[in-house]
Amino acid sequence: MTFSKDILTINPEQEVERICYRLREILTKQLKRRGLVVALSGGIDSSVTTGLAIKAIGKERVMVLLMPERHSSDDTLDLSQSVADHFGATRIHEDISSILEAVGFYRRYDDAVRMAIPEYGDRWKSKIVIPNVMQKKGFNLFSIVAETPDGEIIQKRLPLKAYLEIVAATNFKQRTRKMLEYYHADRLNYAVTGTPNRLEYDQGFFVKLGDGAADVKPIAHLYKTQVYQLAEYLGIPENIRKRPPTTDTYSLAQGQDEFYFSLPYDKMDLCLYAKNNAVPVKEVAEVVGITSEQVQVVLDDIDTKRVTTRYLHLPPQLVEDVKEIKY
Repeated sequence: MTFSKDILTINPEQEVERICYRLREILTKQLKRRGLVVALSGGIDSSVTTGLAIKAIGKERVMVLLMPERHSSDDTLDLSQSVADHFGATRIHEDISSILEAVGFYRRYDDAVRMAIPEYGDRWKSKIVIPNVMQKKGFNLFSIVAETPDGEIIQKRLPLKAYLEIVAATNFKQRTRKMLEYYHADRLNYAVTGTPNRLEYDQGFFVKLGDGAADVKPIAHLYKTQVYQLAEYLGIPENIRKRPPTTDTYSLAQGQDEFYFSLPYDKMDLCLYAKNNAVPVKEVAEVVGITSEQVQVVLDDIDTKRVTTRYLHLPPQLVEDVKEIKY
């Protein structure tokens, strides 16, 4: 098939049926659990995963968790509830702010930001960003962007120590949510459902033992472009389908391409497909709408992320195999 913007078009009805069949099979034959827990953020991936879970085994056997916190965007809870309402899902609201406060997340995060912006204080908002390959060449060095209560924007380069402290602190959020997901899964004898798409799974855009932990990941083989196709087929509310992908991790609104990926998801999907299928760089540039040099930067970045995030995919390493235990 000729490489084009339509290369990732799928038959959503057939794909939904295939995923639902496999979900039922995995749940009963491999995991031997009664139902599924899904953490619903109001984003496209968790919304589609919720729809697939309910279509596969019925809403009576799916538990949806809504877990906002102090830094969550204002519409996170409303969007999550609209998806739960759309599918008639049983949901539990767990605000994790008090847990994060108890482990010192907010204090640790603010202290880390002050390594770069000493005046950072109460009611400020912030996020970390990387340069877009469309605008800048070279190493992807992280910066902190902060907004004062008066709306002034301050941007500073992040020293390595500050960057690591910020990431380590924000990882509390994903790990706290996963702890609650497994609590509810354990009490109900359910399995935990992960929500990464192929781009996130391939490129290590998840927290080890946080949102990366799950018993089944129904859409990890699908490019995000294809997840949107399933969203339309499943009738996901339009305001969610039209919403730009966000991390919803930092207090200041942040797109995924600002934080991790080199390009917006539709262009990244095409580049990742091209990488996986050895499409010539010149062809990729013509279809994606960037220069051949920029395509090569993105392809190299894909390789780099695969190497640097391999650790996230690895199970615990044993000094010697225990031959009686097989996966």
